[in-house]
Amino acid sequence: MADTTERFDLVIIGSGSGNHIPSDLDDRRIAIVERDVFGGTCLNRGCIPSKMFVLPADRLTEAAEADRLGIEIPAGRADWPAIRDRIFNRIDPIAADGRDYRAERCPNITLIEGTACFVDASTIDVDGRRISGDDILIAVGSRPVVPPITGLVETGFHTSDSIMRLDVLPERLGIIGGGYIAAEMGHVFAGLGSRVSMFNRSDRLLSSHDRDISQRFTEVFGRRVDLHLGHLPTRVERRDSAIVVHCADGEVVVDELLVATGREPNSDLLEVERAGVALHHHGTIVVDEYQRTSVPRIWAVGDVANDANLKHVANAEAHVAFWNITHPDDLHRVDLGPIPAAVFSHPQIAAVGMTESEAVDRGVDHVIGRRDYGGTAYGWALADETSFAKVIVDRATGLVIGAHIIGPQAATLIQPLIQGMRFGQTARELAEAVYYIHPALTEVVENALLDAVSQL
Repeated sequence: MADTTERFDLVIIGSGSGNHIPSDLDDRRIAIVERDVFGGTCLNRGCIPSKMFVLPADRLTEAAEADRLGIEIPAGRADWPAIRDRIFNRIDPIAADGRDYRAERCPNITLIEGTACFVDASTIDVDGRRISGDDILIAVGSRPVVPPITGLVETGFHTSDSIMRLDVLPERLGIIGGGYIAAEMGHVFAGLGSRVSMFNRSDRLLSSHDRDISQRFTEVFGRRVDLHLGHLPTRVERRDSAIVVHCADGEVVVDELLVATGREPNSDLLEVERAGVALHHHGTIVVDEYQRTSVPRIWAVGDVANDANLKHVANAEAHVAFWNITHPDDLHRVDLGPIPAAVFSHPQIAAVGMTESEAVDRGVDHVIGRRDYGGTAYGWALADETSFAKVIVDRATGLVIGAHIIGPQAATLIQPLIQGMRFGQTARELAEAVYYIHPALTEVVENALLDAVSQL
């Protein structure tokens, strides 16, 4: 029988960060395989649409809290269909145009839509179509985890894949989970007018963050939503048109239910064991610092190859992987310093480096610098009594080894700390060797650093 396998120089599985193909691959014959939506999770169901929902929720929340500034703003109302349509009428054409561009206007690229499974280390089956690649880049991302709660599947629920496309803003929304997706979507729906109930296994929301941050967030966020902490629901059932969530402290009735209990890598969908690709016990693909898997010329990037679940990490890894595919004698690695992250909820959170407990567990002799927003002039303007910046500094070196901010503009305020950590600047240099505009909110960062320096 004739071999009908189609041969390519490079096969890319996944069209999120895997679609960031550099121009120096224009002379290669490339196949892109996509089983779901073109453009990946971030564009279609993740970072971008969620932040576009966060902004109007921010505005309504700020209006509701404006009395602390001495002004009264009439209660606002969200036009959910208008907000939803504005967002997806922008995003959906971008995804469609991206798909059409690759399918129709890139002569060296073949777009194959279907589910990829490995046959062996160089061959992939896509719904019966066999393709092979000299190099293969796995960039298939991750998907929501569904916890084993009795009645959940039968009752029906949403994940981050579907919750933002609801036809109607629910009067009552239940959210199972307490991580960044739960915190962001909880803010979105509470801000736009839903009554939100959250169910979380931990006694704190965002429990992977620095304890001071997660405790403050739980305290502040709990003023806006109904929190059920320290347990997950034991059972879920549909009663008439509503959903009843059974938990340790009673029954909660909601109209829609969002499950946001984490994400899992899509490596199992590829049957990578047929190619001999090694996996960590939780399913992520084992890669080295060059994004190489355990099999020569198979590479992996993004959520399928790391636990960060962050688009900026996936993009950096893809950039390195593409370089290494085209420059095998000059391998690069991702070397951008500690990985920062933000939670775009209300209050906003940003973090980079170690938490205080991690520094203690690792035996690092350190000092803590802290400044409340309310201790700065711009904090006075905000009438802010809950937000703060916290830095963790190695006593021996004077280097910042962790930074954590909760409050307005946290994701922006943390950037000079990210850069300082990356380039080896000491806390004293970061605090004293540059101007901080007065009375900008960046003085929160300056004063947190000065507080740490005073203890060195």
